[in-house]
Amino acid sequence: MLYNLLYPLAEHFQLFNLFKYLTFRSAGAILTALVISFLIGPAVIRWLKSKQGKGQPIRTDGPETHLKKQGTPTMGGLMIIFSVTVSTLLWVDLHNLYMWIVLAVFLSYGAIGLADDYAKLTKSSHKGVPGKLRLLLECLIAMVAVMGVMLLTADPLNDTLAIPFFKNTLIDLGWFFIPFGIIVIAGAANAVNLTDGLDGLAIGSIMIATACFGIIAYLTGNAVFANYLQINSVPGVGELAVFCGALIGAGLGFLWYNAPPAAVFMGDTGSLAMGGALGMVSVITKHEIVLAIIGGLFVMETLSVIIQVVSFKTRGKRVFKMAPIHHHFEKLGWAETTVVIRFWIIAIVLALIGLSTLKLR
Repeated sequence: MLYNLLYPLAEHFQLFNLFKYLTFRSAGAILTALVISFLIGPAVIRWLKSKQGKGQPIRTDGPETHLKKQGTPTMGGLMIIFSVTVSTLLWVDLHNLYMWIVLAVFLSYGAIGLADDYAKLTKSSHKGVPGKLRLLLECLIAMVAVMGVMLLTADPLNDTLAIPFFKNTLIDLGWFFIPFGIIVIAGAANAVNLTDGLDGLAIGSIMIATACFGIIAYLTGNAVFANYLQINSVPGVGELAVFCGALIGAGLGFLWYNAPPAAVFMGDTGSLAMGGALGMVSVITKHEIVLAIIGGLFVMETLSVIIQVVSFKTRGKRVFKMAPIHHHFEKLGWAETTVVIRFWIIAIVLALIGLSTLKLR
């Protein structure tokens, strides 16, 4: 909004020329979302406590140390959603349609997560909205979003898969790009959701991945940088760096209250919204495979659940003491903060590997 209002006045007020630059507006989005999170955080947490009573249901079969978290309110993702939405709309070019698609997925997935959290609270159970119904809604939203991106993106990038480490290598998926995009978006949302089990784990990891995709969006949207790096240039996607900046700022603000011991949990409200948006950004920037590298921690968490379920159903035995895998290490005796920090380190290493694909061609 500030870009649309103030940049046209740059010829009269030279200072307004700053709004031309994505780097300036992305930094502004980070700081704005951070400040909003700090300002609304205490009030949101008090309100959630007053409405939720016992707070998020705690699994009795989980690590014993989690039982002391009883009474901690959930749906803290509302704080993230509000901060990101306000900050993004304030700093982004409102004429950019890619931004509206990402924001729509972000809000829609947040609404699904909110319904899931509400169902868990009202039932006093860790089971919320039926899994099949939730997945169906996620897929429908992703389908519409992917089709919108295909209409906006010029041929041949509208329905092709870019392969990292190889320059100018595109695999034409045709209409199969739609189910592929659905898998990426819904898969990312649920992978982040599975990672959200320890104080600070999911929000720290998602900020690391989001920072990488903020860089990727900026470079992909800039024809000069994209040509130098020999990656596919997608005009207009640079504005997504502003959204990523807002998500980082809101994440930092939320982490202030979610740091161990957490005063509030993000719940599915936050994890589905952020994961879905990250998946959507990867589809738009043509870096879906790179998401699997940068978000390798989320992939690892998801695979641990799949392996555990398949092993138990086929062999009657569990591979891990508990899934997702972060609970396995807790069961081994690792302190919660130890697991979180070491998983953050893994996320940083994977992020660096993912970013290296931009140059290694």
